[in-house]
Amino acid sequence: MGSRISIKKQLRETVEIVLPDGTIMDGPRHTSLGEFMRAYQDPAKPKIVGAVVNHDLRELTFPISMDAEVTPVNMSDPDGARIYRRSLTFLLEVAFMELFPKWSLTIDHSVSSGAYYCHVPEQEPFTQESLAQLEAKMHEIVAADEPLVRNKVSLEEAKRFFQTHGQLDKLQLLKYRQADDLVLYTLRGHRDYHHGYMVPSSGYLKLFDLRLIGDGFVLRFPRRHAPDKLSPMPSYPTLLATFRQYGEWLETLGIQSVGALDDAISEGRINEVILVSEALHEQQISRIAGSIRERKDEIRVILIAGPSSSGKTTFSKRLTIQLLSEGISPFALEMDNYFVDRADTPLDENGQYDFENIDALNRGLLQDHVERLVRGEKVQLRHYDFWKGKNQPGEEVQLAPGQMIILEGIHGLNPALLGDIPPEETFRIYVSCLTQLNLDRQNRISTTDTRELRRILRDARDRGYTAQQTIANWENVRRGEKRHIFPYQENADVMFNSALAYELTALKPLVEPLLRQVPYGTPEYIEAKRLFKFLQWFLPIEQDMIPDNSILREFLGGSILTDFKIWHHGQHIKY
Repeated sequence: MGSRISIKKQLRETVEIVLPDGTIMDGPRHTSLGEFMRAYQDPAKPKIVGAVVNHDLRELTFPISMDAEVTPVNMSDPDGARIYRRSLTFLLEVAFMELFPKWSLTIDHSVSSGAYYCHVPEQEPFTQESLAQLEAKMHEIVAADEPLVRNKVSLEEAKRFFQTHGQLDKLQLLKYRQADDLVLYTLRGHRDYHHGYMVPSSGYLKLFDLRLIGDGFVLRFPRRHAPDKLSPMPSYPTLLATFRQYGEWLETLGIQSVGALDDAISEGRINEVILVSEALHEQQISRIAGSIRERKDEIRVILIAGPSSSGKTTFSKRLTIQLLSEGISPFALEMDNYFVDRADTPLDENGQYDFENIDALNRGLLQDHVERLVRGEKVQLRHYDFWKGKNQPGEEVQLAPGQMIILEGIHGLNPALLGDIPPEETFRIYVSCLTQLNLDRQNRISTTDTRELRRILRDARDRGYTAQQTIANWENVRRGEKRHIFPYQENADVMFNSALAYELTALKPLVEPLLRQVPYGTPEYIEAKRLFKFLQWFLPIEQDMIPDNSILREFLGGSILTDFKIWHHGQHIKY
């Protein structure tokens, strides 16, 4: 049998790409990924804004030089959503600079309905007239379908550019860049650095709007679950006030960007930042305890809710200590002990157990026990055996007259949780890590990223999970938060922001080795690589600098509160 192998002196003129659905496409060698994706795009499906090429995330401008396996990335994918939103903020920045060259724009924090809060220090409050001009200019640039041009330049050239244009926050950040080069994007002659990939042209950015909120405005964009429309914009005064307070804290600390934080580390001032950050947390917890004390004759249940890795457990313990100092001895009732038997757990759309659904709780029994405890009756609580997935009898408890219950869990702010218990007898606390420290004025740090890094570290230490396992499950966690937590956050009487200005410098040395272990070629590798590159902007600090009662110790380990107990009727009650 003759060999079918032949030797060629030159490459063929075309390349083939293979897509997940079995489609094979070919085209001239060095054709851009975008041209292939335009031919593949189904108009009825979300817009493709990038793709994974042989296991690496690529922009649509990437030239296909060799045969490749290609997985399209669209606006309903996490990376696709980031590409769209990142490009949209550059569009906003360019339009703003063209209209208001003497003002400065800050893209501050996210809003759960799909928006970024922005403000202009020189123009607070921002006017409707200026906002209308800005939105019209953005639509003008979109209609022109201007290219977003990617250039890799030397670090020194980038520094000279930002120095010349007076962008000192970016210059401050670049002092600590470890690589010798930097990617800059150009749109209509305006250049900037952005942490990650962009769309190839402004014509991709058709879906957005601007709306006045507070003293600034929001840039609205489509959410992943509905990539073809903008979600309704709810009022969020409590969340906005919480972010504003954190911004004032950063001003107090003199840490308004990551470059300033790195300066504090390199100049030996980080201990001051840590101590003041922790003092601000303690002050906030003390105020919450004071608010509860003022209503101690009417409050019967303290409800604590928040998304994953927000530090709810440590917050609950520190709040309990503050309440004890106020003469209030609360009883911790564990919501997790009120799961229904596993066989009765509702299923999600994929047929998997949906443990984050409120119907995964035996609400009737929980409500009955809370009401009877409040009346001073003796109640046999429940205990949930997670190994067996069974609900069984727990300890017998009777509260002292007027004693409050602390009930922590993701459904704490859902009005359906406690049914007939009057709202005035509850005190609702929303705990979240609302990061507001940004890389610079236009490159924000995602609150979700901070929580994901916290969770990777805690899962590795407490559960033996790899970073790959945590990243693989993160989307399920996020889906549950969007359905069961974020819609109720404005029901809170008070919000506690568990973010700490210095925390990513403390997480970095412990998380980086875990991210390095995620195998190349796996879906999780792309996310691990993104997080790893993000952490490169931070200088590390020593773990022994972190106080042993810090919220951060819940993730780093070494918390003095891990086995915190108080006495109730001659028994230890563990919190």
